[in-house]
Amino acid sequence: MRPAHEIILRPVVTEKSVLARTRSRYTFKVAKDASKPVITQAIEEFFKVNVLSVHTIAVPGKRRRHGRHVGMGSGWKKAVVTLKAGQKIEMLEAE
Repeated sequence: MRPAHEIILRPVVTEKSVLARTRSRYTFKVAKDASKPVITQAIEEFFKVNVLSVHTIAVPGKRRRHGRHVGMGSGWKKAVVTLKAGQKIEMLEAE
């Protein structure tokens, strides 16, 4: 298995994802080829928490224009991880 830092790329910090942390749900940008069991194992190993479920979303790339030339930005994969009740990832909590 690949190291956890190659699977979990960065946390997603938006208003919606920060609000979901009160319900033990954390959102991460993950590798495009990572499956749910691999994401679960990486989160549990890296943050030392118990994962109940993982939901993944393939986010499509945005259309970009430079004058008359049209291109596409690269897409990415998002994972919403639900932890066991009462657990939280201290590293991501900002107070």
